[in-house]
Amino acid sequence: MVKLVDLYKSFGEQTVLNGINLEIPRGKLTFIMGRSGTGKSVLLKHIIGLLKPDRGQILIDGQDVTHLSEKEWQRLRRKFGFLFQEGALFDSMTVAENVAFPLIEHTKLSKKEIQRKVEEKLSQVGLLEARNKYPAELSGGMKKRAALARALALEPEIILFDEPTTGLDPMLQVATMKLIRKTQQQYGLTGVVVTHDVPIALMAADYIAFLNEGRVVAEGTPEEIKKSEHPFVREFLKSAFEGCYPEEGRDVQEKHGD
Repeated sequence: MVKLVDLYKSFGEQTVLNGINLEIPRGKLTFIMGRSGTGKSVLLKHIIGLLKPDRGQILIDGQDVTHLSEKEWQRLRRKFGFLFQEGALFDSMTVAENVAFPLIEHTKLSKKEIQRKVEEKLSQVGLLEARNKYPAELSGGMKKRAALARALALEPEIILFDEPTTGLDPMLQVATMKLIRKTQQQYGLTGVVVTHDVPIALMAADYIAFLNEGRVVAEGTPEEIKKSEHPFVREFLKSAFEGCYPEEGRDVQEKHGD
């Protein structure tokens, strides 16, 4: 669905993407992981055309999109849904108006058809009763669900999630990730999730790619990642498990003889 080939991006003297090579499988949920500030969100912005690489290719359905005009990108973005880290809801609009916004902007549907689609998406994320509330009246978890409903409004083929569980308590993190997983499977979406949350990734991912120093240093299924011999991945997993589950952290440490 999406293929990144020798992707480079620098901001001034800082190299963020240093030759990224990655294939994102169609109809699967792929997690991009690594330290904070390692370029995960920058990578997402390249996939959706908000940033252009210094060099390299981004292939979507086999088409190199790195040289598309903004007008061409506007058409292509109909394939995408994007869930920003903070939700990015419009404060002056109700939940229903937020979900309706992309339908009003990008389709010629009637008001009645738009209302039907809005109610359908809100029902799927369990927010129909909150349709007339404003973002300030919502909890953190409800804001994430409202943002997910809006991201699904145009029925995209690819949906991108930037730290979708950040700022939520552990129970809401799991509930939100289960909702994302259920939605992805229901629609057969190609999903890309940026996170540094190891337990969430191992629970929900079909495929995981680890970034370090601007490159993909390991990739595979959750089981393959857990068995990775790459030093950075081993240390990342060990640190995460020691922080969340001390016993599992020790198991990982003993397994690798560290």
